[in-house]
Amino acid sequence: MLLTTEAELDNLLTDEFPVRNRLIYLNHAAASPLPRRCGDAVKSFVDEYVCFGTKNYLDWSDHANQLHTDLARFINASSADDIALLKNTSEGISVVAMGFPWNAGDTVLSSDEEFPSNRIPWQALADRGVQFREVSLRQSGKTPEQGLIDAMDNSTRMLAISAVQYGSGLRLDLKILGTACQARNIAFCVDAIQMLGALPVDVEAANIDFMMADSHKWLLGPEGIALFYCRDKWRERINLFQYGWHMTEKYEDFDIKTWQAASSSRRFENGTPNILGIRAFAASLTLINDIGIDRIEERILHHTEFMHEFIKKSSNLEAIYSDPASMKSGIVTFRHRNCPAPQLFKYLREQKIICAERGGGVRFSPHVYNTDEEINNALITANDFSI
Repeated sequence: MLLTTEAELDNLLTDEFPVRNRLIYLNHAAASPLPRRCGDAVKSFVDEYVCFGTKNYLDWSDHANQLHTDLARFINASSADDIALLKNTSEGISVVAMGFPWNAGDTVLSSDEEFPSNRIPWQALADRGVQFREVSLRQSGKTPEQGLIDAMDNSTRMLAISAVQYGSGLRLDLKILGTACQARNIAFCVDAIQMLGALPVDVEAANIDFMMADSHKWLLGPEGIALFYCRDKWRERINLFQYGWHMTEKYEDFDIKTWQAASSSRRFENGTPNILGIRAFAASLTLINDIGIDRIEERILHHTEFMHEFIKKSSNLEAIYSDPASMKSGIVTFRHRNCPAPQLFKYLREQKIICAERGGGVRFSPHVYNTDEEINNALITANDFSI
């Protein structure tokens, strides 16, 4: 679908997101409401399953294969073989953390602002002699990227970082970090859950080795299914710790007695695919592609600038993080000068403004379909709140 005018885009978004008739939804950094086409895809598959069972089972693999292909194209991976469909971001990170060929004394470098999903799997490597080291992203006189690069040493085997920090919204320059990792022979693992679907990601340009992201945030999909990217040079070097029928090379031959892991990243998909999730994720991805990721980025960054400008002029609100424009994403976290964040958060929910309590304040994370009017009304409501 080619959307040539803003009016066409607005009409599409009004139809796709009936949630706007009920709520001001500013919580895409947590979980997105499903667009209408995603719900329709789920209903269609459920109706098919209810009426025909597995009659069309042989076609289901085609849907999965197509999603692999579409996701590879979306992130500019060199091949669909680089893509696996896993349950969530945590599983993807764990595949890398538990399977990477570590040596005692190796170090995983990360930041001090990571979500637990990007801390716990690395910390669990301590009994193998692998150290997890957190680096401040806010060092005086240094960009976040330079702080991370300066912390790299001879023991560093992996940089494991979120492309966008969940609490602050800080966006890192993945190309700078990927280039530094490549020059030092350091593997580069990116948790892209707060970027993918909101801002462009190019795994080739950024020299990313591993990347993972659930579909249920900015990708506008359901929970329970995630993209996992593994660069081909690492595919057979990651030791497997999950096994099942679907991860074998000849997975459709149930009678074969000898097996080997698939040569593609399907080797990381150990069991029966989440066909319902695949249908839903695929539908949501068509919406993102219909709009265009560059257009989505433009609108989201406009929202971010709009929020920061409002907060600067407001009487009661202050942004907790005021990073330069190049480091901004779709997340803005702020506090109310006269009331605690939990009370403000509770009040906003009562006013049907859906957001999150994160990073020491209240977090707004609007998407492409939100309007200036909605965001303005939400900020006025927050500013005018009093205990």
